[in-house]
Amino acid sequence: MGVLTVGGALAQDGAKDNAKRAGRDVKEAGKSTGRAVKHSGKAVAKGTEKGVNKAAGATEKGARKVKKKTSSS
Repeated sequence: MGVLTVGGALAQDGAKDNAKRAGRDVKEAGKSTGRAVKHSGKAVAKGTEKGVNKAAGATEKGARKVKKKTSSS
């Protein structure tokens, strides 16, 4: 009976270790996902800023053209 008890205790410790390891893995996966989301958000913000600046430049260029056409008449 003593052999079964020791084997059972080792099996329980192994299960506890596996559960702890799984918990750490889940935690690390969550951190990795958070980092990826942050990185993606920065990329979107940068792209949006470029688009807005490009559109603003085109608007200014168009306004200059209109002003030039209306002032020369």
